[in-house]
Amino acid sequence: MTTEALARLHAAAFTHPRPWSAQEFAQLLNSPHVFVVGDARAFAMGRVIADEVELLTIATDPAHRRQGLGTATLAAFHDTARARGAASAFLEVAADNHAARALYHQAGYAQTGLRKAYYRRPDGQASDAVVMARPLLHLAK
Repeated sequence: MTTEALARLHAAAFTHPRPWSAQEFAQLLNSPHVFVVGDARAFAMGRVIADEVELLTIATDPAHRRQGLGTATLAAFHDTARARGAASAFLEVAADNHAARALYHQAGYAQTGLRKAYYRRPDGQASDAVVMARPLLHLAK
C-alpha cells in the first residue's frame, strides 16, 4: 500500500485521535524497524525493537468492519513480528474503545498498565490509555 492509501484508510477509520497523514506514514516507514501488513480494507503497522513489537496503529475501513478483518490483520501482524524476531507484543488503546479492547483480548492481550487522561477528545474530555501486552511465542492467536 502507498502512504497515501494508508492515510486515506486511517482517515476513514479514525476521527480522533486525528488520523495520520501520508507524510507521517512515510516517516515511520523510513525506519527498518517498521512494517505494515494488510490491504486496502484493513492494515496494521508495527515497530520491532529488540524482541518486542509495538502495534502503532490498526485500521479497518468502516465499510468492511464486522467481517473478521481486524482479527485476520492482527494475526498477520503477529506472524510478521515473530518473523522479525519479536517474542512479545504491546499496544495502547483508549479505555473507551470497547470494540478494539475486545479484539485485543480475543487475540490474547492482557492489560499491563494504565495511562490516565492520555487521549484528548474533540470535546475536551480525556480518556485513559490501556496498555496491553501478550507473548508471541507459543501462542497461535
